[in-house]
Amino acid sequence: MGASADLGADVRRRDRARRRDPDTGRGTDVSPAADPPREPGRRRLRPSDLGRMLLSWATGSLALVVASWLLPGLQASSVLDLVAVAAVVSVFGLLVRPVLASVASAIGWLAVAVVAVVGQAIVMQLVLVFVPSVEAESFWTLVAATWIASLVSTILTWLVSAGTDESFTTALLRYGRRGVTVADPEVDGIVFVQLDGLPYPVARWALQSGTMPTLRRWLDDGSHELREWTVQTPCTTPASQQGILMGTIEGVPAFRWYDRELGRVLVANRPADAAVIEARASTGRGLLADRGVSVSNLFSGDAERSMMTMSQVGLTRGSRDTRRTVARFVLRPDGFTRSFFRTLAEVARERFEARQQRRRKVVPRVVRPWTFALLRAVTNGVLRDLNTAVVAQEMLRGTPSVYVDFVDYDEVAHHAGCNRLESLGVLEALDEVLRQLETVARAAPRRYHLVVLSDHGQSQGPPFAEDGRSLAELCAALTSADVAALDASVESWGPVEALLDDLAGNRTPGAGSAARATAERTATLAGVSAGDDLVVLGSGNLGLVYAREPERLLLEDIEERWPALVPGLVADPGVGFVSVLSRDHGPVVIGRDGFRRLEDGTGEGDDPLAPFGTHAAAGMLRCTSMPSAPDLYVNSTLDTSTLEVKAFEGLVGSHGGLGGWQDSAVLVVPTALETPDDHVHGADALHRVLVGFLEQAGQRQAPWEEGLSPRGRRAEPATSPAAPPGSRTPGAGPRRPAAGRRPTPG
Repeated sequence: MGASADLGADVRRRDRARRRDPDTGRGTDVSPAADPPREPGRRRLRPSDLGRMLLSWATGSLALVVASWLLPGLQASSVLDLVAVAAVVSVFGLLVRPVLASVASAIGWLAVAVVAVVGQAIVMQLVLVFVPSVEAESFWTLVAATWIASLVSTILTWLVSAGTDESFTTALLRYGRRGVTVADPEVDGIVFVQLDGLPYPVARWALQSGTMPTLRRWLDDGSHELREWTVQTPCTTPASQQGILMGTIEGVPAFRWYDRELGRVLVANRPADAAVIEARASTGRGLLADRGVSVSNLFSGDAERSMMTMSQVGLTRGSRDTRRTVARFVLRPDGFTRSFFRTLAEVARERFEARQQRRRKVVPRVVRPWTFALLRAVTNGVLRDLNTAVVAQEMLRGTPSVYVDFVDYDEVAHHAGCNRLESLGVLEALDEVLRQLETVARAAPRRYHLVVLSDHGQSQGPPFAEDGRSLAELCAALTSADVAALDASVESWGPVEALLDDLAGNRTPGAGSAARATAERTATLAGVSAGDDLVVLGSGNLGLVYAREPERLLLEDIEERWPALVPGLVADPGVGFVSVLSRDHGPVVIGRDGFRRLEDGTGEGDDPLAPFGTHAAAGMLRCTSMPSAPDLYVNSTLDTSTLEVKAFEGLVGSHGGLGGWQDSAVLVVPTALETPDDHVHGADALHRVLVGFLEQAGQRQAPWEEGLSPRGRRAEPATSPAAPPGSRTPGAGPRRPAAGRRPTPG
């Protein structure tokens, strides 16, 4: 196995050497996803283009014929009149839709919603002026006709294209900015596509089973290379995205946590909180700082422009950028109506698959309510198409770098399981997105490389609460304290909230009400009352226990105040270990039958980290030593036979702590770009790899200056992860030692 791996590395190095220009050092060949761009304005009409135009006209004509049969209020002298209407609508729509999109985006999100419903009818109403032989009883007849025609056209196109999204890809090119020139065509573009939550083992299964044929073709052709990278604890989107986009993984102990400095809970997918988190981490030189664009992320990566990005919602709310993009999307015949019908189909699919799990008595499983069916439909329907359209538009305008997050797989895997059939089915659709972006790249004004990655993996298993009580209830029983329990899932609605917030126009009456309703739901789940002594949060199979104190408690303080808490937690059959900062021993992990000092690896009894792999100790040392870490980290057990964990949220697929595949993530890199052979360990290390890609592409003119603190100042020399006795880090440091106390780990 080792010899084979070494041989593979040698082959990769030789391939990369062949693909690099000896004079410039840059890649001389490109992947199918990064063909040399055609010269703008020189593209000629090809027979295939003419064929697609005729096919679009034919399906549109037939769809109108079906609509006229179904609607008595739509009258035509002959079928040829409807064929003429379809032709005029295609041409006239190209002129009218941009005007409607500009007007709607200027007014606000309500206007965008209106044009989504009646935009096509407005175009047809104008067309009927030129084709008087076709009459409509009323405007609402035209609204019904356009929706029926869109449904029929979608079905016909799907059948003709053998179930692929070829028509959608064609539309991306048709409505994008074709013929654009860029001032620096010698600079390569890079599109970073994040497949949220995809574990490396699941990705390999998908490639072997034929679920992801586009990605498999890239690997087989040698244009890309599949790698695994290790996610550091906590295995969450905010920690990983901050590392990937901003260059540091410090200061993020989970998806949500109690911030001692602010005295409240921070939730990464609340816009105001995401802005706070990014401000603490930003140096101004994030991954997208050089004219990049962030799409549907938690953080911006210091991008010049951001759309549907949580940390930037406060800045982009009321701006026209996102509304204009969405308006253009919903006005396309294959835009909103296509996505709407796909969304309805996704709801039906989710209800059927949930029923199948119950009927077959699949375990572990969780309740999949109607609200999740709607959420899945939106993320796997409208949001996927919108994200794809936005990225395609940016590529066709020559944007140097784009980072987009597709949450489709992560969302389904949370509720269905990370290796269940419905989750693998989502990967098939995401592979089609990669094929679409590959096609768009060939028409872009600069050469593009596609980098595919996941921010973390997922692990499967039953919820911790199935054993009888939640982690918060267990802590309350062991301490007799007032406990604020924050273990309801809040991650899922984040992308929807970002879209609604970004669409909201400040001057529109009632604007933002839908976004505020979603935000209020998240805020309610993040609320802590003044009388609570403890705050207990769930982040996948990683629990966080905070005392409502301005400074962090040490193990000795916890034992004095709540002597039964730590022994009671580690005695629970669903708890694998707790991690805590000790006065004399520094960071330690404590299990049922032993403990381990994380700084030197010594301890007594059974090592609590033994089931979790050789890298577990380094990960827990880092996150336990963070000033923002909780007083107690609680990690669930790991079933070593099934690799199942127990989530402290109501999810069957989870990530956050240690155990299973949650720290095994995917990285698919173009072989035309030099990639270090060393294994990537941590999102901050991955950031450096991706910045290296930008430098090779010509986007970064000089290496990122080293030795800067998260706020851009020169950093002080590093200190030991464990604060020395007596230190008092503002808002998080340990208390002064009490004389005569001796730590008693375990």
